Amino acid sequence: MKKLFFILLFFIPVFAFPQWYWQNPLPQGNGLNSVYFTDTINGYAVGDAGTILKTVDGGVTWTIYSSGPINWLCSVYFTNFTTGYIAGNGSSSGIILKTDDAGTTWNPIYTGTPNALLSICFPDINTGYSVGQEGTIVKTTNAGFTWATLTSGTTAQLNSVFFTDDNTGYCVGDNGKILKTSNGGTMWDTLSSGTNQPLNSVFFTTSSTGYIATDNGYLLKTINSGISWGRDLICTNCSEPLYSVFFTNINTGYVTDAAGNINKTINAGTTWIPIPTGTSWSYSIHFPNDSIGYAVSGPGIILKTSNAGMSWTQLSSGTNDNSLYSVYFPHANIGYAVGESGLIMRTTNGGMNWTSSYTYCGGGAFYSVFFTDDNTGYAVGPLGFVTKTINGGTSWTQIPTGSRDDLNSVFFTDANTGYIVGGSEYYIRGDILKTTNAGATWTWTTINHELYSVSFPVSNTGYAAGGDDYFNNLGVVYKTTDGGITWNQLSIGANYVLTSVYFTDANTGYVVGEFGTCMKTIDGGTTWMNLPIGTMDNLNSVYFPTSNKGYVVGYGDIFKTLNGGITWTFDSSGTWNQLNSVSFTDSTTGYIAGQSGTILATGNGGWTSVKEKEPTAQKFSISPDPAKDKCKVQCEKCIVKSIEIFNLSGETVYGADFSSGTDNGVELNFDLPAGIYFVKIQTGNYVEVKKLIIE
Repeated sequence: MKKLFFILLFFIPVFAFPQWYWQNPLPQGNGLNSVYFTDTINGYAVGDAGTILKTVDGGVTWTIYSSGPINWLCSVYFTNFTTGYIAGNGSSSGIILKTDDAGTTWNPIYTGTPNALLSICFPDINTGYSVGQEGTIVKTTNAGFTWATLTSGTTAQLNSVFFTDDNTGYCVGDNGKILKTSNGGTMWDTLSSGTNQPLNSVFFTTSSTGYIATDNGYLLKTINSGISWGRDLICTNCSEPLYSVFFTNINTGYVTDAAGNINKTINAGTTWIPIPTGTSWSYSIHFPNDSIGYAVSGPGIILKTSNAGMSWTQLSSGTNDNSLYSVYFPHANIGYAVGESGLIMRTTNGGMNWTSSYTYCGGGAFYSVFFTDDNTGYAVGPLGFVTKTINGGTSWTQIPTGSRDDLNSVFFTDANTGYIVGGSEYYIRGDILKTTNAGATWTWTTINHELYSVSFPVSNTGYAAGGDDYFNNLGVVYKTTDGGITWNQLSIGANYVLTSVYFTDANTGYVVGEFGTCMKTIDGGTTWMNLPIGTMDNLNSVYFPTSNKGYVVGYGDIFKTLNGGITWTFDSSGTWNQLNSVSFTDSTTGYIAGQSGTILATGNGGWTSVKEKEPTAQKFSISPDPAKDKCKVQCEKCIVKSIEIFNLSGETVYGADFSSGTDNGVELNFDLPAGIYFVKIQTGNYVEVKKLIIE
C-alpha cells in the first residue's frame, strides 16, 4: 500500500510524544517486529511507525517512544544493560539507532544504505553486523561510531544474522540463501540449504550446531558448522511459515509459526511440542533466562511465559483482530465504535476502558453507528442490515428496511427522525432511507450513485456524499431542504469518490474522499472550492468540533485545520493503521477508530510538543507564480527541510531534501509541462501545501 507521510527526513534524539494516544489495543496497536530483554524485567520491543516500547517491570507496564512515524523498525539488540541498537528503514535509507541510556533516548548512527536493514547482531560490545535488502551487510568495530559496507556476493534479501564468535557468522535470507564468514565478514561463502524457500531466522547453540526457520514449516539444522543441513519437522504435514527461532541451551529451543503456536523442543530439535498462544503468529521471540520468555507480533501483541514456554500470557490487551469503521459519542463519557464481524465496542468512562461484544450484522461489518441518547442507538451494515439498541448496547434487535444494498451511514436529527444512505456501486444505485418513528418503518429514495456519508446540520437540511468508483470515477453530493422528501444533486466537480461529509452550519460544509480530495462550500453547496490538504492518500472521515477547527483522517494520517480549511497541518497519529472515523465530544476531546481495532484519543485537540506552536497563518511564499522553469520558495523565521511537487494525479514530479535546512529561501529548477501543481513544503514541525501554476 502506498504511503505518504509528511514528516522530518532526519532524526532527533529527543522524542516528541503525540497527544493522540492509544485507547485500544493497549499498550499500542502497531505491528511489533522484534523483542529483546536485558534481564527478566527490563526489555524492549520495536516495530512499525517508528514504535519503540520499553518495560522495566516484566511487561506489566510499557512506555511508548517514537523514532518518527515513517520508520520501520525491524530488529533490536543490546550489548549490555544500557547500550542497545535498532536496525530498520527510514524515509529513504536503511537506519541504525543507538541508545546509551537504556532506551530513554535513541540517536541515529547510520543511514548509509538505501536498503532496509532487517536484522542486527553484536558478537561483542564493539563489533556488530546488520543485514537487509539487496544482500546488504554492514559492520562496525567501534560500537557503531562508523560502519563499513561488506561485500556479500548476493542481491538476495538477508533476513537474519547470527555470530558464534567475533569472526564466525551466518546470514540467511530469501531463495534459500545461507552465507557464512570465518574472518569477520571479509569474505562470505554460500552454503547449500537444499531449498529455495525464504529463510527467516538463524540461531546457533554452539559453534557447530545451528538452526534456521524456513518459510515452509520446517527447521534446517546443522551439526557441522553449516557444511550440511538436515530438516527438523515441527509437525506432520505442517506448511505454515516459521518466523523466529531461539534456544536457551543446547537442548531447549523455541520456534514461532504462522498458526499462532510457539513450538518447543527439549531434545535439540528431534521432537517439537506445539503450544497454542491464542493469538496470531509471532515475529520475534527472546528468553532472558531458561524460564522467562517474551514474543511479539502484530498488531501490538506481546506474549510472556514464566514456565519455560509451557503456557503463554498475553500482556497486551483489547481487541485487535477486527477493524473499526465508525465511532460516536452521545455523551462525554459514553461512546461506541463498530466494525468487522459485528464488533461493537463501548466505553462509559471516556475511553479509559472499552468492552467488546459481537452482534450479527448481515454477514459482514457494521459501517456506521449513531445514538440519539445514551441508550438508544443504531448500527448499519451490508445487505440492508439495521440493528437497534434501547439499553445502551446490552442487546440489539434487527430492524427490517426492505433494502438489500449496503448501508454505509446513519444520522438522526431527533429521537424519531433518522436517515440512512447506501447503495450498490456495481448496479450504480444509491439508497436514501428515512424514518419518522425511530426505525419502526422506513421510506426510500433511489438515486444513481452509491452514498457513503450523510449529515444534517439542521432538521430539514441535509447532505449525502458518495460517488461511482466502479465505472466513471465521479464524486457526488446530494442535498435536501425539505427533510428528505426530495434530493437534488449538486454541481461539485469532484473527480473521485467522496467518503465523508460534515457541515458546521446549514451553509458551511466539507467533503473528503479518494486521492486526497478535500472540498469546502460556504453557500450551502452552490459552489465548492478545493482545499489542498497535503496528501494523495484516500481520506475517510472529516469532523469539525468548532466552526474553524477541523480534522480529516485516512491511511494512518491525521490532518488538522484551525482556519476553516485554508491551511492544514499534519497531526501525527503514531500508526500506519488505516483510520476510518473521527468524532469529537467538545472542542478538544476527540476519538479516532480504524484498522485492527484502533482507537485513538486526544484531550487537548491534537498533536503538540513543548516547543511547538500551532500555525495560524501561511508561512511560505512562492515567486514567481505562474512560473516557467524555476521559482523561489521563501519562509519567514523558519527553516525549509524538504520540498515536493505533485501533479493533479498525485504523482511526485519533483523532490528536494535540505538536510541542514535553509532559511534564505530555496530556488527550485524544474522542467515540467504546463499545468496546475501542488508544492508541499516541510519545516521542522510544520507542513504547508501551496498551489503553483506552470506556464
